[in-house]
This record gives sequence, structure tokens and C-alpha cells, in this order.
Amino acid sequence: MELLTINNVWMMICTALVFFMHTGFAFLEIGLTRQKNTLNILFKNIFIVTIGLLLYCLVGFNLMYPGFAEGSAGIFGFAGFGLDSPLTAEGALDLTYNEGYTYWTDFLFQGMFAATAATIVSGAVAERMKIGPFMIFTIIYVGFVYPIAGSWKWGGGFLDQLGFYDFAGSTLVHSVGGWAALVAVFLLGPRIGKFKNGKPQAIPGHNIPLATAGVLILWLGWFGFNGGSVLSANPELTSLTLVTTCLAASAGGIVAALFTFLKYKNLDLTMFLNGILGGLVGITAGADVMTPTSAIIIGAIAGVLIVLAVSCVDALKLDDPVGAIAVHLICGIWGTLAVGIFSTNPEHNFMAQLIGVACYAGFCLITSFIIIFTLKKVVGIRVSEKEELEGLDSHEHGMEAYPDFRSNDH
Repeated sequence: MELLTINNVWMMICTALVFFMHTGFAFLEIGLTRQKNTLNILFKNIFIVTIGLLLYCLVGFNLMYPGFAEGSAGIFGFAGFGLDSPLTAEGALDLTYNEGYTYWTDFLFQGMFAATAATIVSGAVAERMKIGPFMIFTIIYVGFVYPIAGSWKWGGGFLDQLGFYDFAGSTLVHSVGGWAALVAVFLLGPRIGKFKNGKPQAIPGHNIPLATAGVLILWLGWFGFNGGSVLSANPELTSLTLVTTCLAASAGGIVAALFTFLKYKNLDLTMFLNGILGGLVGITAGADVMTPTSAIIIGAIAGVLIVLAVSCVDALKLDDPVGAIAVHLICGIWGTLAVGIFSTNPEHNFMAQLIGVACYAGFCLITSFIIIFTLKKVVGIRVSEKEELEGLDSHEHGMEAYPDFRSNDH
């Protein structure tokens, strides 16, 4: 009982840390975009976490953990609407649900992950997507697509049976969000002024200090994201996981900054920040099965990939204001494949990892395209030119994030 309590408390602390990541995402997104769209981005971020938890309660949790029957295909299952905690014969909460945590803790921890996937898309479509269609997309993607995809591995589905491994979600969370971000950016088109004569133009964010704070908050939140994914307070595994997480983040940041300097001859803080995030995403799939040296290598490669991916996204005439595709999709794929190369567990193999990446790519590309393309044809997904130039805050919310109080002086 004492062990269960310790494990459960650790899981609840990690749940709070993952929740705090939403502050980090919000700060990062508003910091890297323009002042006139701040309130719009904050509204989306608050909507994602609130609707995400409600949807995960009503349908998501039981879609993700349906309890696949013996011999089933392990592709789709549903255990019923709402939450129904296992009880003892006396009607009390059944504490034998799991050796590490209770049913309620399990739901809340996993629910925080669910909301994160849609937040990734929010940054990529910033400054030009109508808020209504984005909210509809979020409801479908978080409510149905993410939990079905999650069930394939974490719910004991067919990829789990195949030997695919994703410890804390390089693919299940980050690439699932990243694939949707790629589709959304493609269907939306770039912001006005992003490309002139075919060449990408910098559209600076309005608050880089806030973006920096956001990345540091996200790094802190990753202690819960990866540390909690041990699903207990096991001292050996939790401490190793946090060490590999931090080393990969550090290597990703340093290498991204150095590589950017060598390539462009400038010390770009935003690349430094995204390098840290790339390292974090990259180590997430195998944080518990890596040596510290392997974690540094994985983070370092992620740092290089970030710089190359950002320039590649620009070359493809895609506009991703916060670098979400480079960070979450490209580094998510790399981190998942890295398990097949560096894992200390001999049962992990590269082919299983590759199959997993391919399955998620196909499923997420198809579902997100159907959702967003349908919205584009039926209601339209892009704001008008006037709304985009003047800012989404005033047009979609009727207020500004930073009102000028001097006009109220008497």
C-alpha cells in the first residue's frame, strides 16, 4: 500500500508537470508570432486542454485502452462511453488496478498527453487559420484519431504485439501531431508576405524572451512527460530517464546553435531553442533504454535535423511559424527509429520501428487530410486577407492582448 502511494504521488506530480507544458506551448507560440495574433493563439491553447480532457473522459480513454480481446486484430476497440472505475466487492476503489497508480491517476496522466498532440498543430497554423474550423479539427483529432492511434501501441494493439516501442510518444504524440501539422500547413498556404519572388522572408516573433521562457517550461514539463511514462516511482528507471532526457535536450540545443552558425554565420536563439525541443522529442521514444552517451548522440543528430528541416520546409514553400514540423514530426520520426539503433534492449529492432512510423504516417496523413480538406471545402479554413493583415485578435475576438491604456487617460 505504501509503495502504491509513493508511485501514485509521483505519477500525479508528473501529471501536473505535463499540464504545465501547456503554459510552455502557449508562451512559445505567442513569442514566435506577431503581437496582433496573441489572443487568438492563447484562446486556441486554452480550448485544446479543456476540450481535450472532456473528450478523453467521454470517449478517448476507452478508445485508447479498449482491452483488446485475445486474438483480435488490435486495430480498433471501444470499452464504452465515460469513465467507469474498477471497484472492489465492497464498492471501494480497486487499488489493485495497477501496481503503479490508480485508475483515476492513469486517466488524468494520459489525458494530458492527448491534449498535447493538437497543440502541435496550433503553432503550425498560427496567424491565418479560422478559429472555428480549428476547434472542429481539434475535437475530431483529439477525440478520435489520437486515441485510436494510441491504442495500437499503448493499448496493446497490433504494433505492440509486433514489438514496436515508443516509451513516451516520439511518434504516438509528437509525430501524430506533426503529420497533421504538415497537412494543415499544406492546405492553408503561407502567410501573406512569407514568400517574395519564391524566397522565404523572415517574419519575426514579437516576444523572444517569452518564447525562451516557453522552451524552459517545456523542458521542465518533459520531466513529467518522460519521467511519468515509467508509470511508477522506480528509482533506477526514473533517474536514468531524466538524465537521458536532459542530455539529449542539451546536445540538441548546442548542436543546432553551432550548425546554424556554421551554415548562416549568425547565432540564432530561435534555432537554439528549437534544437533543445528537437533533442527532447528525439529522446522521448527511448529515454528509458538509452545510455547517457547514446542520448547525447540522439540529441545531437536531432539538432542537425532541426536546422536542415526548417530550411527544407521553407524550400517546399510551406509556412510553419514556430517550426513545429521540424521539431515534432522530423525529430519524432528520428527518435522512434533511434530506438532500433541505440536501445539497450536486444528485443528492440529497427524494422519494427520503421513499420510503426509508416503505419502512423499513413493513418495520420489520411485522417487529417480528410478532416481539414472537408472543412476547407465546406466552411473555409483561412481568414480573409483583411483579417490576416489587421490581426486575428481584433477580428475573431474583438479585443487585443496588449491594449493601449494611454488612450484611456483623462
